Amino acid sequence: MKGTVTAPAHGVILNGQIGADQIATPPTTPDHQEKPPLIAIVGPTGVGKTAASIALGTRFPAEIINADSRSFYRGMDIGTAKPDRAARSQVPHHLVDILEPDEPMSLATFQDLTYACIDEIHARCRIPLLVGGTPQYVNAVVEGWSIPRVPPNEPFRQELERVVEADGVGELQARLRAVDPIAADAIGPNPRRIIRALEVFEATGQPITALQTKQPVPFRTLEFELHAPREILYDRIDARVDDQIAQGLVAEVEALLARGISPRASAFSSIGYRQVVPYLQGESTLDAAIERIKFDSHRLVRQQQTWFRKNPRLIRIDTTEPAWLDRLIAQVDSFASNWRSSCE
Repeated sequence: MKGTVTAPAHGVILNGQIGADQIATPPTTPDHQEKPPLIAIVGPTGVGKTAASIALGTRFPAEIINADSRSFYRGMDIGTAKPDRAARSQVPHHLVDILEPDEPMSLATFQDLTYACIDEIHARCRIPLLVGGTPQYVNAVVEGWSIPRVPPNEPFRQELERVVEADGVGELQARLRAVDPIAADAIGPNPRRIIRALEVFEATGQPITALQTKQPVPFRTLEFELHAPREILYDRIDARVDDQIAQGLVAEVEALLARGISPRASAFSSIGYRQVVPYLQGESTLDAAIERIKFDSHRLVRQQQTWFRKNPRLIRIDTTEPAWLDRLIAQVDSFASNWRSSCE
């Protein structure tokens, strides 16, 4: 079971295509029953999400669903700080090591797979823990987003990627603003998300924001943000990067390239991988690559904390305070105890 998931009942195929008019529907729960719980744990890189989720998973009958976009990929272990096999042996994990690095993972597919995991975990009277640092993935699940089922259009994407390389992201921002100003404001200068929004408009003739609605979900969600001051996170990240280099991060990237994985593959956009490629291609020194990994990781922390501040549902847990883990455990216990009693 660990690292795998059964395909959802409504028929998503991980490597296949779904019609643009199909929208994922969360599993249903009769109104007269108490909705089962979902615990979401988010936080910036380096804050300790893995340790916290393992602690919860050993304290409660729980299973972990990965919501970190970098941990989907097989063969990418060191640079992603993925939970190791020892950690995964303590608590069942889902959506870890389910893709090759050159296989895409869309937000819609992630949502489908996660709904299937949640349904299966609840059926076993266990508590799903949705854990990761990718806010868009978590929000798509807990808010019941309706996501356009538009399959990737690789020629279209490559054409727009060439525009970014030649003219910068501003040209695509202007194109998106002309057809979907709401999306343009929300996305900002993020090339991948801009390209996706334009891809949806190309396929459907409708703005992506017009297709992204929300629907009720059949579970109750308690959402936590693990927090630590940036200076502490920066120090942890820098030490972790040095440790990753010592563990063989460069050799890991080299092995992926030797397998034929293109440096343009979506997985190589992950921090720790895209910075090593120029070194292996003779365009950078190793010291410069290491410094870039640290710099980009620091920037990611700032972006993540900005995203989390926009979510009023999050209960902040300061991981520098004494007994923070006890506080987290107590709140989960209070939130899920009635359902656990009735389910068991």
